[in-house]
Amino acid sequence: MNTPPCDMLVLGGTGDLSLHKLLPALYHLHREGRLPGDMRIHTAALDSLSRDAYLALAERNCRAQVARSEFDNDTWQGFAARIDYFSMDLSQSADFNRLGKWLGDGCQRGRVYYLATAPDLFEPIAEHLHNAGLAGPHTRIVLEKPIGHSLESAREINRSIGRVFEESQVFRIDHYLGKETVQNLMALRFANALFEPVWRAGHIDHVQITVSETLGVENRGAYYDHTGAMRDMLQNHLLQLLCLVAMEAPVHFDAESVRNEKVKILQALKPISGLDVQDKTVRGQYSAGHIGGQEVPAYYFEKNVDNDSDTETFVAVQAEIDNWRWAGVPFYLRTGKRMARKCSEIVIQFKPVPHRLFDGSQANRLLIRLQPEERISLQLMGKSPGKGMRLTPMELDLNLAQVFPQKRRWDAYERLLLDVIEGDSTLFMRRDEVEAAWAWVDPILSGWDSYYPNSRPYPAGSNGPEQAQSLLELAGREWHD
Repeated sequence: MNTPPCDMLVLGGTGDLSLHKLLPALYHLHREGRLPGDMRIHTAALDSLSRDAYLALAERNCRAQVARSEFDNDTWQGFAARIDYFSMDLSQSADFNRLGKWLGDGCQRGRVYYLATAPDLFEPIAEHLHNAGLAGPHTRIVLEKPIGHSLESAREINRSIGRVFEESQVFRIDHYLGKETVQNLMALRFANALFEPVWRAGHIDHVQITVSETLGVENRGAYYDHTGAMRDMLQNHLLQLLCLVAMEAPVHFDAESVRNEKVKILQALKPISGLDVQDKTVRGQYSAGHIGGQEVPAYYFEKNVDNDSDTETFVAVQAEIDNWRWAGVPFYLRTGKRMARKCSEIVIQFKPVPHRLFDGSQANRLLIRLQPEERISLQLMGKSPGKGMRLTPMELDLNLAQVFPQKRRWDAYERLLLDVIEGDSTLFMRRDEVEAAWAWVDPILSGWDSYYPNSRPYPAGSNGPEQAQSLLELAGREWHD
């Protein structure tokens, strides 16, 4: 491994993201020998903790997140030797001067700043890093979504970050792009001649992209109540998946070529604005219901949520891409909390054969499941055993866990953190990509304010509001549930 010398500073080191995702992912990378040998992992947060106290906190959380068979004391001790902790107020410029003295002269060997913080701290942190002389040419900065809450706020964040860091130094992370099956989607499309001739409007009836959760807002009520499902999930995760399904083959598999093609798709999305939001979108909010046999409260009774809140916890959108490959093919995007099942999947529904020779024949369907299991299956029609031509759906099933049983499945953050360390931005969002997504989402949010003010209720444990079913039923289609 030829990874250049590099240290990482996690700002917000006592938060859930750091303790539940970043540190366990870095532990796995250390365990597999993927981190540079002398790499240091500095963490910083407001909590007044000694290094020993922080290491105890980190170990407790890593043990909870890492499989017991993959956690051993010797490996942990080696990993813990990399970690240090610095107590500081991330909003105060003077504390970054203290931080600089504590870090010493390390910028020449490379440093990654991971902002595991609230988005409203992105801009001041970048400025404080610059003023303290900590943002040199050998540094990189990682930003978690959401990047803003509108097109204008996203532009302001990008402008502020851009005043301190070159675009090549900025890594805007969407952990969905680190999932193995998401990357397999590109291999499926661009490495198999079987699919390219039919991956277009002439053969595909429609595409569904679903990201559903059984959980509610948990301890994120204060954040979520000012964000909603559109900004929290659809503007980033679902649009990224749409881009990978719909993009043209890049000239090369490198960061700029891949991201150029994704931007073209976002720019080709037909606008949805004004009264169109009533026909092309559905917004909902979960009411009381049952999940796994347990009764759960309505959204507006969740912790830190306003009792009269109308924030959407569900959104479905019928999107269309105005280009040669996809003209006339609807893309149905759907995400929600407190749904009947936890699932992230992409469904490519092909058109039926031109002439149905046999009774019971159904159109082929390609299912790409991202979670809970990672699998790709193609539904074909075949003959049932016995007399006559009775057809039945059959599946060609590729289960990645069965194909590679000896290999541990990498968490998305492991792959993306290693990409940051190695300076590979292929799976990260570029500035114009983020802004193009907001340019499409903003008119929908404005249309909701004027023409769709009330979220439709749906019982917790269901598949969303009835109106979401109508979105497809009016065209003779149905959700893959």
